[in-house]
Amino acid sequence: MSDGSGVINLAALGDSDGYLERFKSIPSENIPANTELLLSFSPCLPFSEPEDFVGTDCLDVAACLIVRHRKNNRFVSRYINYGRHEGNEFQYNDSIKTLSVAYPVLSNSHPQTIAHYHCSPNHSIAFSQRFGGDVPLEIRVDSPCACPNACALEDVGPGTIFLIMLCLSATAYFILGSCALRPFRTSSGVQIAPEESLWCMLCYLFTERKEKRPHRRRYSLKEETL
Repeated sequence: MSDGSGVINLAALGDSDGYLERFKSIPSENIPANTELLLSFSPCLPFSEPEDFVGTDCLDVAACLIVRHRKNNRFVSRYINYGRHEGNEFQYNDSIKTLSVAYPVLSNSHPQTIAHYHCSPNHSIAFSQRFGGDVPLEIRVDSPCACPNACALEDVGPGTIFLIMLCLSATAYFILGSCALRPFRTSSGVQIAPEESLWCMLCYLFTERKEKRPHRRRYSLKEETL
């Protein structure tokens, strides 16, 4: 946060695909009985809904509202862009431990979705029932990951990569040493010598593979003159 209290990792709130909610049925006032509202929302990653339809209004969005009507025993769906990541605004209230993020449809437009991420030991998601027009859809998320530095991303740095390479090299060294070297006892003590059977087998396999390579025959065409 800007006050130095830490970092809130919003990506940790979503699933493996980045969705906080996917096709979530949300309540709303003044909608017909044959209409259902569904919401797909991703706090950090833009998505498109549906994925296989290019002409959709929900293209690279943060929130997509699906209005599904039941007509003649089938559903007709309409996809509405309800906020993007571009141009969103962040506001943190330290007294109530809540981060509010506004997602506008356009970079300079009125936000259509406002998500309130509240630092809490419990996990719950609630939606406002009155929205539309100039009234944005509000989402309240209670989660431990909404607390600063609670669910920070683990970065694989150069030190971790060096340790992994060191462990792999040590493992390969001991495996190769146990297979390719043979200890034996002499009058001066225990000595280690190369295992002849292993090295001879490797040389034999290499030689056998080389001998089995097919030889290409070369043909030359000669013109005969009469």
